[in-house]
Amino acid sequence: MNKTALITGSSSGIGYEFAKIFAKNGNDLVLVSLDKGKLDDLKKELEEKYKIKVYAIEKDLVLPDSVNEVYDELQEQKIEVDYLVNNAGFGDFGLFADCNWDKQEKMIGLNITAVAHLTRLFLPYMIGQGGGKILNVASTASFQPGPTMSVYFATKAFVLSFSEALSNELKNKGITVTALCPGSTETGFHEVVMGDPKLLIARKKSSPQEVAEYGYVSMMKGKTVAIHGFKNKFLVTMTRFFPRDLVVKATRKIQEKKHIKNI
Repeated sequence: MNKTALITGSSSGIGYEFAKIFAKNGNDLVLVSLDKGKLDDLKKELEEKYKIKVYAIEKDLVLPDSVNEVYDELQEQKIEVDYLVNNAGFGDFGLFADCNWDKQEKMIGLNITAVAHLTRLFLPYMIGQGGGKILNVASTASFQPGPTMSVYFATKAFVLSFSEALSNELKNKGITVTALCPGSTETGFHEVVMGDPKLLIARKKSSPQEVAEYGYVSMMKGKTVAIHGFKNKFLVTMTRFFPRDLVVKATRKIQEKKHIKNI
């Protein structure tokens, strides 16, 4: 009997690549996303190609009770989740005093609350079965404060801390928790942040496929913190050896160089 992987934000980017990887490895899927059209297309593609079962759920995980609705629907369908991939998330760029609060609140809801709530709902089954795997998509932003993206960096710090703590709690229960920490990746993320991809300065980014493949292997190995890319690992390591205020100043300079000011 196939194991089942639930993947949020699975209609594009890293989540889309995760779906293909899990399907290729013979797992049934639960795909959760806002884009029903893309979900339906992906469901058809993966079922035909890999002869697996795909259950698609169109859901905005920011909305109240949406996480409960996903869980209840799967309970009604008698679908149990063996692998949970909390991938959905987004960011915003700008000084906090000038930000749109509604967007910040939604970011916190998706990047933090939905991650924790989904994990809380599906974890008891894994514990009862004596096994399971959880992967939470964090970021290299998890390791330091991020001026001009203060809330986003803080949400990803939560994901990292939460994942590491859970990994310790579940160490003797046959369940692993992985925090995947990619750097800049070629996804639609920056269009959400900036509103226009042309406003982003061109720079070398990892492909979603590369990040997802690295994340999948790390998850299956039970690695707790998985930082993608040698350069990212080096930079994260170096932040530990410099004064905190210097790291924050450097992070702001890097952030500002990434973005072109609106004219």
